[in-house]
Amino acid sequence: MSEDRRLAVLRAIVQDYVETSEPVGSKALLERHSLGVSAATVRNDMAVLEEEGLIAAPHTSAGRIPTDAGYRLFVDRLSTLKPLSGAERRAISALLDGAMDLDDVVDRTVRLLASLTRQVAVVQYPSLTRSSVRHIELVPLGASRLLVVLITTTGRVEQRVLETGMDLADPATERMLSSLRSDVNGATVGKTLADAAGGLGELPTQVDPDARGLLAAIAAELTEVLVEQREERVVMAGTSNLVRAGEDFPSSIGPVLEALEEHVVLLKLLGTVTEQGSAVAVRIGAENPYAGLQTTSLVTSGYGTGSDLVAGLGVVGPTRMDYPTTMAAVRAVATYVSRILAE
Repeated sequence: MSEDRRLAVLRAIVQDYVETSEPVGSKALLERHSLGVSAATVRNDMAVLEEEGLIAAPHTSAGRIPTDAGYRLFVDRLSTLKPLSGAERRAISALLDGAMDLDDVVDRTVRLLASLTRQVAVVQYPSLTRSSVRHIELVPLGASRLLVVLITTTGRVEQRVLETGMDLADPATERMLSSLRSDVNGATVGKTLADAAGGLGELPTQVDPDARGLLAAIAAELTEVLVEQREERVVMAGTSNLVRAGEDFPSSIGPVLEALEEHVVLLKLLGTVTEQGSAVAVRIGAENPYAGLQTTSLVTSGYGTGSDLVAGLGVVGPTRMDYPTTMAAVRAVATYVSRILAE
């Protein structure tokens, strides 16, 4: 019973401190919350919480504020996440459903997350290494040039133009191209990019001899795309939200901004998200492995198609964060983005 009561006191301290940014005293707790105990009991509970390292006094004779460990216990004991309002859900749906392509999805997502949470939003582009082939299209361009288009399950589109040296308008060549289109898709659709490259390598020996030269050229272009090592990217928005919360950082937000500019750091943090599954993950303060981010909290989730997670998204903000609302927003946006990619 006493442990449950102290947890209720900790929860009240976290809620009040997040809302007011002022240290919380026992008198304020009794006035704002129905704790059902005396002032002496609340003071005793606060003393125990302080001994356990869950709250601390920022200066003499002040109230108490949560520590990183206090926030961690608060987050771990959340039984439910605060549901988004109907207006927030409609805003997510309206903004993301109108996206035209992957770049548009990512751009809209990062701006939406920053707006919903009032934190710095970060979205990782889907990784090609986790993508599969959705479709390959072969489109004649003029008399002899051929556009080879690769579309992945994550919405990424790669294009190559091939000079065939053939008359693509000739009826016999049109029929050959139609047959090759079916062969190429049959060998690659639904496969990871690495497996698709292997399938293409075996294809030239399985088609009509007259088509082998063209198929080999197409396969060479596609294989280059499939095995090409591409720099992974992250997109960020809402840095001004961090600046407005400058009082939440002990000395300066400079180290935080410097860390956020290092996209390699963000990619490594988001890369671990896809390994942990689609659940919302929270790293608080010193739990972040990078010194510049140890005064912040990172709330993230993976997104993808079906059970396949292809990238991560999330927000970075001060540890004095409305965790239930932020976690709900990150989860909802990840769910919407996953649904769009699956369409």
